[in-house]
Amino acid sequence: MTVTADDLDLALASMTGTLASAVDQDWSTRAGSLEWDCWHTAEHVGDVLMSYAAQLVARPTTRYVRFLANADADATPAEVLEFAHTGGGILVAAVRTTPSQVRAYHPTGMADAAGFAAMGCVEVLVHGQDIAEGLGVELDAPREVCARVLARLFPDTPAELLDLDPWTVLRWAAGRLDLVGQPRREKWRWHGAPIGES
Repeated sequence: MTVTADDLDLALASMTGTLASAVDQDWSTRAGSLEWDCWHTAEHVGDVLMSYAAQLVARPTTRYVRFLANADADATPAEVLEFAHTGGGILVAAVRTTPSQVRAYHPTGMADAAGFAAMGCVEVLVHGQDIAEGLGVELDAPREVCARVLARLFPDTPAELLDLDPWTVLRWAAGRLDLVGQPRREKWRWHGAPIGES
């Protein structure tokens, strides 16, 4: 199951559509169970998505491209959400233009474009839900995207969970909730490299 730039576009639309309805709220409130507030969580999303795009462009093999992207300190909630969405758009473009054989460094394995797209989907959807929880709204993630991301990044997902709602299982895989018979994952790690590669 390949995760594509179109999947990341769908994830971005889900996050942005949900959070745009709450930009008039106080984004200094805590984002779900995170230590960050909603504003800084959105800033993190923009930064990490741009970082993933940089990996696909520069293709380093032992490290991240050395930069940090920040929103302006006085950015409004709408502007920091725009920053996060922009980071996603840059990653979408990089995924679309990167040949499938390209690999680039990520600490969880030498990732291809599909891997960075999948990682981007997790950042967008899971952190989008963290922000949504802080603001009292609910993100309704595209289930087909969640299923592809689970297959690509979390191949160790217990078989008995694969018949459940993939959005719920993705949040479990990312340590956000517990499921019946499966406690919340305190330590978790996705598999960034293509399945069968390291």
